[in-house]
Amino acid sequence: MTDVRLTHIGGPTVLIEVGGWRLLTDPTFDPPGKRYFFGWGTVSRKLSGPARAVEDLLPIDAVLLSHDHHGDNLDPAGRAMLPSAGVVVTTVPGAKRLGGATRGLAPWQTTRLEAEGRVPIEITATPCRHGPPLSHPIVGDVIGFALAWEGQEHGVLWISGDTVLYDGVREVADRLEVDTALLHMGGVQFPVTGPLRYTMTAKDAVELMGLIEPRTAIPIHYEGWKHFRQGRPAIERELAAAPTDVSDRFRWVELGEPVTLS
Repeated sequence: MTDVRLTHIGGPTVLIEVGGWRLLTDPTFDPPGKRYFFGWGTVSRKLSGPARAVEDLLPIDAVLLSHDHHGDNLDPAGRAMLPSAGVVVTTVPGAKRLGGATRGLAPWQTTRLEAEGRVPIEITATPCRHGPPLSHPIVGDVIGFALAWEGQEHGVLWISGDTVLYDGVREVADRLEVDTALLHMGGVQFPVTGPLRYTMTAKDAVELMGLIEPRTAIPIHYEGWKHFRQGRPAIERELAAAPTDVSDRFRWVELGEPVTLS
């Protein structure tokens, strides 16, 4: 259980393979060109499709869905694949909307994945705020995920979820030892809301990783949609200016190419 294989499918979507488990984050499989409306006048367009087709990834044992109400984290093609997943874990309001056996977690609540012949995985929801202060009534609930299993040597695998940098996310540094961090970045902005941001920038990620000090930090959620304002070149420039004890922790995972972390 020491090796983890990751495949970045695109945007927030990552296949995580560990100990016989196949977990998928925030399924987005629509083709490019579609438009998405996020409410309150915010709109975006998909610029690129997934690096791997959903049919190539099945079976999926669990979907880790940071939130269900925005198309850049659960688009129609991603929603269509949910019934084929063994388990869906998301926010408490999201579980009510999706229904069925969906498991809803509030921040710092936990659930477990268990199956015969596999080491159980404990999933802990971590805090997110998907926008500026007081934006919750508009943007709704979002969570991140910390994955823990027996045999981990350097800490949990943490998925930040769609969040800005704020005290709830900083709390992760106080409560968890993190080995690998998957960071939702992109510095999301919309013309209608001006300078307000809805996800982390590279500068935010550098500050956060200086606090959490994982062995590896992997950017995701930075390409594929028009409202992602900070792509890989901008992130790389910010990392180049960061202290080396932080920047050396970052690793790029090329789209569609599985990588193994030990």
